[in-house]
Parts: sequence; structure tokens; C-alpha cells
Amino acid sequence: MIPRTLFDAEHELFRDNLRRFLAAEAAPHHADWEKQGHVDPALWLKAGEQGFLAPTVPEAYGGVGVDFRYNAIVDEEVSRAGLSGIGWGLHSDIAVPYLIRLGSEEQKQRYLPGCVSGEIITAIAMTEPGTGSDLQSVQTTAMPDGDHYVLNGSKTFITNGQLANLVIVVAKTDPSAGAAGTSLLLVDTDSPGFSRGKNLEKVGMKAQDTSELFFQDVRVPKANLLGQEGQGFIYLMQELPQERLSVAINAVASAESILQHTLDYVRERKAFGKPISQFQNTQFVLAQLSAEITMQRVFVDKCLELHLEGKLDVPTAAKAKLLCTDLQCKVADECMQLHGGYGYMWEYPVARAWADSRVQKIYAGTNEIMKLIIARDLIGR
Repeated sequence: MIPRTLFDAEHELFRDNLRRFLAAEAAPHHADWEKQGHVDPALWLKAGEQGFLAPTVPEAYGGVGVDFRYNAIVDEEVSRAGLSGIGWGLHSDIAVPYLIRLGSEEQKQRYLPGCVSGEIITAIAMTEPGTGSDLQSVQTTAMPDGDHYVLNGSKTFITNGQLANLVIVVAKTDPSAGAAGTSLLLVDTDSPGFSRGKNLEKVGMKAQDTSELFFQDVRVPKANLLGQEGQGFIYLMQELPQERLSVAINAVASAESILQHTLDYVRERKAFGKPISQFQNTQFVLAQLSAEITMQRVFVDKCLELHLEGKLDVPTAAKAKLLCTDLQCKVADECMQLHGGYGYMWEYPVARAWADSRVQKIYAGTNEIMKLIIARDLIGR
């Protein structure tokens, strides 16, 4: 096994504490959360007390001001434990970094301490029923009206949508300007005119609240504009490498975890009088998967290293997201096959991993979009 050199003793202590926390506070309840469609909000407060939320927030705003390696550890351990309902990755890796980088001093003081403590749960509302990955075609509008914007539109597939009390909304402040008319607004969910649709029933990730959001004449103070007006599309593009790295980190950790579950299973499960681990087909499948996981682990760790240095570019992040999520789905599918009929039973981790993995190739930009990004980098537009 190739040793990982990115993490030191302090990181591993953080990992051990997190692993114990998840085993005690999340794993025993996750099956119930799958039935109710969301995790217990109290989990967020408990995680905040332990410093597991938004660890990159500076100390001045209640955080610990560490680098993205701590986010990666949280992503890995949540994914490794199969706790797909916990929306910390969206909160810590995607939404909160917009506030850290673009927020005014007043916005940071108002929101970041709660993001760290778990009192504020964030979401980011990009996708609309008719847009999917085409963010330039957003139809939600935020029209200026005195010292407010009047927000109208709808969003769908929003992670943390039922629990969030702060949503970063992608909207057109100038619908005639195309991508240049896109802005980001901080919307408190207790605002008049805001409503949540149903908690969407998904193939997998059943404990993750994924929702429709509706905005009808929501008056958003202009003080809640995040960054500069008309720069929203550029901001979104700048943050996508970290988002896609986060997805890749989750994918590799999930693949590693489900391979280990399968190794344990095939050593115990017998057919024709011997453990199925003794069959050559089983050994060849596991060997191939292990080799490919090792290769992607090395690559994603290198991407994390580049990101820490500020050098992870858009095409490389796209490659990581593409390859790691494709592999995650392959591992889940082939490991399910090795479980036979039991692999199709929800009580087995491989069944959950198989169902949870498929969306990884869709969100944060579909894998077809990843191929377009890579191709344009290779041959130009």
C-alpha cells in the first residue's frame, strides 16, 4: 500500500476523533434518517461543538482557520462510513467558502460563526428545473427595487434544502446581459415569500434532504449581495475546482470502503464448499479494482496537494471528478455482483453504496461536461 504523505499526526488525531464521533452520533441513527428523509439537525450542533464544520473559517469568525486537508478528512470519513445523508461537504466545501472569499465584513460577522457552530446550515441554489448543468441559462431573477432586490424563481435538487436556513441563490440581476448579469444573493429562509417544496424521493442518498425551493417576490436587502453584482457566473467558475475535488475525494473513499466490505464478505461467504474468495474470478475482480483504486487515490491526493498550493486548475479537477466517480460506480457495481443476491438487499453496505454512488456522475457538472472541459483544454474551442 502506498503511504499517504499529505497528513501528519495532528491530522490523524482529527481523523480519529471524527471517526469516533460518527460511530457514536451518526451511524446508529442513519437507517432512521433514511426513513425520515433527513438527518437530525442536532447532529449539526454536536459536530459544531467538536470543530467538524467549516474548519477553514478564520479564527476571527469562530473557526480554526486550517487548510482544506481537514475538509478532505471529513469528506473521507463520512463517505467511508456510508453516511450519505450528512450534508457537511456541501456546507463546508462549497457554500461557506463563498462567504469566506466574497463576503463583506458585516456578512462574515453575521453568518460565519453560526456556520461553524451548526446553528446556520447552508445550501447553494444553482440548479433549476430547466437548466441542469447550464448555469448561463438561469431564469431566476433578482430585480433591483430601491435598497432591495425582488427575487422570483424556483430551484431544484438543492442539497440541505429542507434544513438550510441560509441559501446562496444564483439569480439574474440583469436578465438581458446573459452570464454577465448573474449575481449571488444571501437569502435567509425565514424571508417572506420563500418556501420549500417537497423533500425529493431519490434512488439513493435517502437520508440527504434534497429539495425544491421557491422564491415569490422575496425582498432581499442589497446588503445581502455576495461579492459584486454581475460577477456571479465568474465566482461560480472559480469555485468549481474545489467542489469537484470534494466529489472526487468522496468517490475514492467510498470505493475503498466498499472494497473492504466486499473483502470481508467473500472471505466468509461460502459456495460449493469453500469461501468465494478462493475462486479465481473473485480474486481477479478484486485485484483489478484494488489496482484502479490505488491509482485514483494517488491522483486525487496529488490534486489535493495542488489545491493546497493554489495550483489545481479546472481541467485537472474535471479529470479527477470524471475518473474517480466513474470508478466509484464501477466498484459498487462489481462488488454488488460478488455479493450475489445479498448485495441487492438494503441492509448490506454494498447496496447503499451502489444506490448512493450513481448521482456522483451527475452533480457538480455531469461527467459529460467534464469531458467537454478536458477536450477544450486539449484542442481549444
